[in-house]
Order: sequence, then C-alpha cells, then structure tokens
Amino acid sequence: MTAGRNDTSGVLIDYVADWLMQKALSGSDVEDIFSGFCERLAAAGLPLARVHLSFSMLHPLYRAASFTWRRGVGSKGEKHRHVQPNMTDLFLKSPYYYLLSNNLNHMRRRIDGDAPADFPILDDLRKEGLTDYLAIVHRFDANSLQGMMGSWSTDRPEGFSEGAIAGLLKLQSQLAVTIKMSVLSRLADNVLTTYLGNEAGRRVLSGQIKRGDAETIRAALVMVDMRNSSNVADVHGRQVFIDTLNEFYDAIAAPFNRHGGQILSFMGDGFLAIYPCEERSKQQSQLAARAALSAARAGLARMADLNHDRVAKGLWEIDFGVGLHVGNVIFGNVGLVDRLTFSTFGAAVNEVQRLESLTKSHPSKVIASDAFVGYCGGKWTLLGTEKLRGFEQAVKIFAPETARAKGRGLELPQGQEEAGMSDAEHLMMLHRQAGQAAQKSAVR
Repeated sequence: MTAGRNDTSGVLIDYVADWLMQKALSGSDVEDIFSGFCERLAAAGLPLARVHLSFSMLHPLYRAASFTWRRGVGSKGEKHRHVQPNMTDLFLKSPYYYLLSNNLNHMRRRIDGDAPADFPILDDLRKEGLTDYLAIVHRFDANSLQGMMGSWSTDRPEGFSEGAIAGLLKLQSQLAVTIKMSVLSRLADNVLTTYLGNEAGRRVLSGQIKRGDAETIRAALVMVDMRNSSNVADVHGRQVFIDTLNEFYDAIAAPFNRHGGQILSFMGDGFLAIYPCEERSKQQSQLAARAALSAARAGLARMADLNHDRVAKGLWEIDFGVGLHVGNVIFGNVGLVDRLTFSTFGAAVNEVQRLESLTKSHPSKVIASDAFVGYCGGKWTLLGTEKLRGFEQAVKIFAPETARAKGRGLELPQGQEEAGMSDAEHLMMLHRQAGQAAQKSAVR
C-alpha cells in the first residue's frame, strides 16, 4: 500500500455519520457513543490504533471528561475534578494547547522518525509504535469554553492516507453534534439531581413540570438543623460561616443521601431527607424507619469525629438537632407560573420540623415521634409528651438510647449489616418492586 491511497469505504463512512445522528436523537451516553464510534470507524477501514476524546462539562464535581480507545482493548473513561486554574506544564506542551493558542482546528504530525517530537505526547506515542497523529479542536460555542478536543493515531508504516483523513474530518462535525447532545442531556440530569435531588430531578425530567402537578407519598422523614449559625456568620464572617456549614453538611448529610435516602432540600443551615415507602406496606415503613435511624447514627458518629478534630484545632463544636417521623407528604410543584419549585409539603413535614426543634430543650440530639418508633422498633427512651406548635393533639417523643451518649462512643461502624441484605437494601428492593408492579398494572 502506498501513502495517500484511499482505502476507506465512503459508503461505510456515511453509515457511521447516520449512526451518529441516531445516537444524537436518542440521547445516548457519551461513553457508549465514543466506543461505538471508534469500533465503526475501524470497521469502515480507517487504520486507527488509538483515539482520544476530551470534552468540557458543567458538573459540580468535574470540569471535564476524557475517553481513550485502543484497538483490541476498547475504551476507558476518566473524569477530571475541578482544580485551580493553573495550567500544568504538561498541558502547556500539548498539541491541544497549541491548537487553542493559535486558534486552529486541526494539526497533523508524522511521528515515525528518530528526531525528537515537538510535543512530549508524540514521543510517548512513538514508543507505542504509532506513526501518524491528527489532533482536532471543535468548539460547541464560539463565545464559551464548552467544546470537544480529540486525536487520532495510527500504527501503519505509511501513516494515514488522504482518504482516511478525509473520512475523519467529514465525521468531526457529526461527532461534535452527537457529543454535545449527550452532554446537554447529562447536564440537565446533573443540574436537576444536584439542586433538586435524585427523585425530584427524575420527576421533573419525566415531565412533572406543570404548576400544581403533585402526588402524596408515604415516607420516613428526617429534619436536621445546625444550631447558632446566625451567630457564626455575625461573629466570624461570611467565609467562615460557609466553610463551617459545608463541613457540617459533609459530616452529617452524606449518610442520608444513600441507601434509599434522598435529601430533598437544603434550607438555610438544615435539610430535609426522606425514605419513601408504600403506605399499605408495614414492612416497607419499618425498613424506611430503620434505614433513617441507621443514617442518623452514622451522622452522629461522623459529627462526633468532626467536632473532636475541630476542638483539637481550637475551634468550637458544631451543635445540631435531628427530628425523625413517618407520615404522608405532598410531593410536587408550587410557585409562580414562570418560577416554580419542586418540594415537599404537608402536616408531616411541619411535624418533623417541630420534633427537631425540641432537641434544643431535651438532652438528646435525636428526637423521634411515636409513629416513627412504632415502625422502627429497638430500644428508645420516652422523653415525655409534647404539644407541637400548630397541632392540637399532644404526642409522645422518644430518643434512641445510643443518641443520649456523648463523644465518639456514638460511632456506628459504617456498612454494618446483618447476614444477607441490609434494611436499606431491603427497602430499595421492595420500593423498586412496587414501582414495577404499578407500571405493569398501568399497562394492563
């Protein structure tokens, strides 16, 4: 074969372009798109040995994602966390930086010679036996940093043919469109689940977006609140307050956002979490309550560790309270026609807020209702009978015996489970089965 020979099938290249458009319309995952794209290019006759693709993303944890495909090995993805905007020496010496700095869209280098390459990555690729390298930059928007960068490499002695390069450039725009559609779809999911929570985000994405759209669900409810936060802000300033609040959330909130729990909203210096369950299933209500209590114990243990470390640093302990309840809540959209919020309302929400506030006047950081204790079981201490503000009937309030202790003795080993599935896993399984059963009934 001589250099420049067109050994790529134009018909198959058109087929890959059509496949990309289908993927753009279906909202497929980026990794699936990338892997399928590379395999189809190889099947079309392009002599690819290595393909790399990076794209920027809007995500609270990650600034970008990248994928690398190698012939016979497949693709591997990597997410890059947000870092300080200092450009590393490696990036400054990369072909991508060269393209961006010179406002170029493409760059090709033969790398099969013995002379040192003008970019360090090319020397590395030469050691892998690669001979030809084509880099691209494709901006999604001329006025933003959102975009796609990639490179194609071959190990054929003669490098890329003109036909292969033409095929790659022809598909560049279609690939960019497909990746952008997937990124936007994932962006919507990331933003909604980050700011609304998994369940509320799922409901909004599924079309529950009209004002007044709502439903009543049964759940174990958790209300957590940090004490004296306004004093922290007044005395120590905004940044100390924000840092303290984030430390508090990192310690106590994390256990409530896994194993079936969902943090629905952060409200100032506190949050509301739920563990959904079926109203007519006593077993699900029991499992939901036990999962909520398990998360509360884990949160208290984590807070004991955090406060121990803060005191060692000469900082004050963070005080807080936890309320636990089981009841029906309204889950849906309220607000203005053009400015809505998706949240949880109802008497049960008000009750769990009042229960949490009682931790200010009782010797326990956790207070539960009679309804919660009835489902949860276990050893509890009766604290008394209280009339909650705004409610006519007085209620019995309880504290879990372990919650009355102080310090690190509260710690519950994370991941502690009985033989087989944990309560949280049982709860998720039952709730998933109930949802599947409801869908089958609706189809019938």
